[in-house]
Amino acid sequence: MKLKGKKHVSKRIITPLTGGFMITSIIGFLLSAFWIYDISKAWGFAFCFVFTLMFVASLISMTYAPVSKYSYFK
Repeated sequence: MKLKGKKHVSKRIITPLTGGFMITSIIGFLLSAFWIYDISKAWGFAFCFVFTLMFVASLISMTYAPVSKYSYFK
């Protein structure tokens, strides 16, 4: 069904994530890769996958998040 006269525009809102989120993803990945993976390969892979997704989310947040009015780079 088409809307007459109106276009549906979807704007993505990307929220800025903290630096602690990125550090948690890096440390979590390293612990999962070297410690948990040795104990259980399935759980190690699952945790590595989750922490990799967290790291990618933090990179996307750094790249596309809006600049706040208090930021150094205006």
